Amino acid sequence: MSDVANRVKEIIAEQLMVDVEEITEDSTFVDDLGADSLDRVELIMEFEEEFGIEIPDAEAEGIQTVGEAIAYIERKLQEKEKAKSGEL
Repeated sequence: MSDVANRVKEIIAEQLMVDVEEITEDSTFVDDLGADSLDRVELIMEFEEEFGIEIPDAEAEGIQTVGEAIAYIERKLQEKEKAKSGEL
């Protein structure tokens, strides 16, 4: 499991007060982990702060599972790295 995946799961566990072992990539935020709309907003903000990325509201709405969050964050980090190396 990637560092991103581990950190995403840790953030979710802290924010939603669930055991990190209960969180799988197939877990949905609302149905499986019991997140409400405020929890989802707070999670997105935590992801943005932790990984130094921006997640637009429209894109955040499409992130329904832990695996989708991990894939999205990894993609944004790759884009950020490419942009950074292109600037040099």
